[in-house]
Amino acid sequence: MRQIIAMGGGGFSMEPENPLLDQYILKQAKSTQPKVCFIPTASGDSEGYIERFYQAFQQHSCVPSHLALFKKHPRNLEAYILEQDILYVGGGNTRNMLVLWREWGLDQIIRNAWDNGVILAGLSAGSICWYEEGVTDSIPGELTSLRCLGLLSGSSCPHYDGESDRRPGYHQLLLENKIGNGIAMDDGVAVHYRNDHIHQVVSSRQAAKAYLLTCTDQLVTETAIDPIYLGNEQQ
Repeated sequence: MRQIIAMGGGGFSMEPENPLLDQYILKQAKSTQPKVCFIPTASGDSEGYIERFYQAFQQHSCVPSHLALFKKHPRNLEAYILEQDILYVGGGNTRNMLVLWREWGLDQIIRNAWDNGVILAGLSAGSICWYEEGVTDSIPGELTSLRCLGLLSGSSCPHYDGESDRRPGYHQLLLENKIGNGIAMDDGVAVHYRNDHIHQVVSSRQAAKAYLLTCTDQLVTETAIDPIYLGNEQQ
């Protein structure tokens, strides 16, 4: 089974005191001690980001590691990636990340891993990268559309409630036919895909939602999706 868990925002880097989304991701693995590889390419392999990943995931039942393309990394990337249970992609500059992945052939390696049952997950840049297109701020001060990996159909926009320009920016791109129909996610929301289709939508925040967006005859329509609040499982 192929699985992708795309987060609009949240997880250890945005909600260090709220592990609900990260715990959800870990539960989807077949192993009780899953191997989780953090890929922080979009942040330029920020050392602080990597440290926060280990601090968070060492508290869970898993085997954490990371892949830093800017520094020393395994000689055989494909063998290393294929032995993981989960690839967790961090946020940052999506355009830079995809360029580097393609240069190293990591885009195709990740696609092969997905086909072989490795779970793909991530937030922000690590979320929109899985879709055909994404709303990105890779160009400073501007929201633009970006062609992504195309593992999932349609477009995607993260941080829908967390950044004030996201909703109007996505709407404008749709109205100008610069991006296709897609899905938007508030911070704290994760959309879980199984075999290319939405399995369920979950959240770590009670008020957070996801939205399906379509544009027809110069009219953008939002259809809200109420997620399953993961905190209920803790009560």
